[in-house]
Amino acid sequence: MFLIIIIGLALFSFVLDPSAIQGFFSSDKVNSVGEINGESIDKEEFGRAVESYKSRAGRNVSQIQAVNAVWNNSVSEGVFKTQLEEAGIVIGEKDLWDAMVALPSVQGSPLFKNEAGLFDEEKLKEYVATLRDDAKTGDKTAWHNWLATEKSIQSNLERKAYTSLVKVGLGASLKSGERDYFLNNTNVNAKFVYVPYTTISDSLVSVSTSEIASYIKENENKYKVDASRNLDFVSFSVVASQKDEDAIKASLVQMVNDREVYSNAAKGKIMVPGFKNATDSKEFVENSKSDLAYDGTYRFENELPSVISKEVFEAEKGAIVGPFKHNGYFKLSKIVDITRMPDSVKASHILISFAGAASSSSVVSEDIAKKTADSLLKVVRGNKAKFSEIAKTLSADLGSGAKGGDLDWFTYGTMTPKFRDFCFENKTKDIQVVKTVFGFHIIRIDAQKSKKKAVILATVAKLIEASEETENVIFQQAETLASQLSEGKNIHDLAKESGYTVEAAVGLKVLGEYVTSLGAQRAMISWAFNKERALKDSNRFDIDLNGRQAYAVASVSSIVEKGLAPVATVVNEIRPILMNRKKAAILVKRMNAETLNEIAEENKTGVRTATAVTVASPTLVGVGNEPSIVGAMSSLAVNKVVKGLIGNKGVFAIEVTKRDLPVTLENYGSFRNALVDKVQSRTGQLYNVLKEASEIEDYRAQMY
Repeated sequence: MFLIIIIGLALFSFVLDPSAIQGFFSSDKVNSVGEINGESIDKEEFGRAVESYKSRAGRNVSQIQAVNAVWNNSVSEGVFKTQLEEAGIVIGEKDLWDAMVALPSVQGSPLFKNEAGLFDEEKLKEYVATLRDDAKTGDKTAWHNWLATEKSIQSNLERKAYTSLVKVGLGASLKSGERDYFLNNTNVNAKFVYVPYTTISDSLVSVSTSEIASYIKENENKYKVDASRNLDFVSFSVVASQKDEDAIKASLVQMVNDREVYSNAAKGKIMVPGFKNATDSKEFVENSKSDLAYDGTYRFENELPSVISKEVFEAEKGAIVGPFKHNGYFKLSKIVDITRMPDSVKASHILISFAGAASSSSVVSEDIAKKTADSLLKVVRGNKAKFSEIAKTLSADLGSGAKGGDLDWFTYGTMTPKFRDFCFENKTKDIQVVKTVFGFHIIRIDAQKSKKKAVILATVAKLIEASEETENVIFQQAETLASQLSEGKNIHDLAKESGYTVEAAVGLKVLGEYVTSLGAQRAMISWAFNKERALKDSNRFDIDLNGRQAYAVASVSSIVEKGLAPVATVVNEIRPILMNRKKAAILVKRMNAETLNEIAEENKTGVRTATAVTVASPTLVGVGNEPSIVGAMSSLAVNKVVKGLIGNKGVFAIEVTKRDLPVTLENYGSFRNALVDKVQSRTGQLYNVLKEASEIEDYRAQMY
């Protein structure tokens, strides 16, 4: 038995790689998306929260956006959890319910109003009970959304209470207010010698890579970075070639006139009518497998593509226009009808809705609604003054009904087709019942203006897209580049040889989604962060680029792991700091004299003056912002030379000549209050501070 166990474990370790074995013995990680201060975030619960978030946010939210939003909420809850427990903060059920009831969306919802139109708390309770019962029978989405809302409100209440406690604990003493008053209102006059760092040539100092690395370690909080990747890539859009465009255009030209084709049914050649002689233009468009549906609406000249508008309005009915290029299509158009119609109409209507009509809450059947509309038509035809009165009392369109049915002026494309056709194809004062998706409308045309020429075009449209031959050529280009990169060649050299453009995606994050000009390409980012990935690794990706097929060939140009920033990424920021430190040491040694004049002379500069400077505004004329130097001026003894002071822009020697203190006040309460307001305003940073102090482990990248 012992030998069997040993052999079994040996075989097990042979089949599985070390990472798989480790994963097997730490299966808790598999069921968790992360940990906050030792508390695991359950994978299934997290997934439900993501789906709930997506259902509330709508279609415009991507999977990764929903994942990030739910994660941020989870981190926020975890960060505050320990603090709330230690502070003894508990939100009771009544507090939570009262907050729910007070929500404007709840107070204003018609679901929770009684017959008098007032909010009814009992209706809200019934609604919640219904959601809970539906969840028991399988429909859990609405119930989970409600629970998520409750949880969000509870969290807000808890954090508000916690923040209030912290805020109360922040304050300042009267002595602090007094000190702040004197510090910011003491005026100082001084003489000083300023020797800029620029007086030392850069060639005289050098900064090593190890010194930069040491500086990074000394300031690790400032230079902590998350994992990131840089990619160099070339994109290949699958677009039609000139040969493809010529072929599409030629296929449309062939449709214009009658043509002879072979028919299997007739066992011989037959004559097929062309677009020009087709008796049913709509049928011709449909049979031609147009990529755009037949329109059939009248268009004014300014509504047509500019490339054909003039030609169309100078042509006769039945004329063929095109082929022409427009909005990614080649189009061939035939003038089906020409008329004159107003460009705008003023009309009124009475809407009689019925059960099942769009935006309708009516319980009346369609037949009854039709009979009602016909009866009202007879009434308003016999007594036109009744129209406004009936619209105010019976119209289902409350907006226009309140104005006696008046819809004001509207253009041709504003209303639904049948409503529009009646208003624009009939005369002023005509009145009729017209049925639309909203119900039966008793429409009265009140006025029309600016009659203009309008046309109906029948258009056969063919999408300008790449042929199979062109697709194969573009695929081969992408595949060839990917193959050459896999052999260790440089993407920039290869692109230069072939005339491609190399783009860079810099600072990609492990849970990022967008790759610069390529848009949302989560698969590329996941590939870049694979644990096996190495510099110069490359791959070809099939991508969707603005709704069109495309390829991208990418190469990894930089890998930065989580931790301290690599020297190369911050060298340009740190080198000047360290160079100025070394220059400062040189300049300090050059200040050997005792008086300002002598110090100025040995450094080949002059003595400057500072008048009425304060700590509140630490600017030295001719130098700039120097808070540490002005701070020194506020505390140094008068008429004493102090040299070798290191500032932002150089080294200083200073002598305070005069210090004017502000008047002594009886009370410094207002200054203390200002300090209190200042420190309490920082409670907005509380979450970030708590987050920084928390232990957060994030495993999302392994799952999404």
